Amino acid sequence: MSQRTEKPVRIPPRWFVRFAWVVHRLLYRLTGGHVGTWRPKGTRWGALRLTTTGWRTGRERSVIIAYLEDGPNLVGLAMNGWSEGEPAWWLNLRAHPEATVELPGEPRPRPVRAREATGDERTRLWSRWRTLNPDLDAYAALRTGPTAVVVLEP
Repeated sequence: MSQRTEKPVRIPPRWFVRFAWVVHRLLYRLTGGHVGTWRPKGTRWGALRLTTTGWRTGRERSVIIAYLEDGPNLVGLAMNGWSEGEPAWWLNLRAHPEATVELPGEPRPRPVRAREATGDERTRLWSRWRTLNPDLDAYAALRTGPTAVVVLEP
């Protein structure tokens, strides 16, 4: 009887992840939003620009996150590059759930309200993310706590 051994997943060093985020946002800004976001297609997730209100400062904060569509809702994972701690955008949304998203092909930002998926809905949405990334559970295991599944409703 053979045992299946899974190759452990690895993430790049934190400095590289943060540098990639900076470059991604810079490309978005320099191209006027033409590069850096895309719609989900087939077995690929999309990328959107999310603008939140800072939970401490009250100032607008923008970030680009991965998402998938679930009917009229957009769904992201609060994964913080698979590092410990919650990403700042999720802390902001928990304090101020109203936000806006910018999607390619839409002329203006779309207002949304954020909430965390729980129970059967979380299980269903996590499973959808797993179809896009079979290593999802292995990446999530790198964190000591659960990864929030964030639903952005119109």
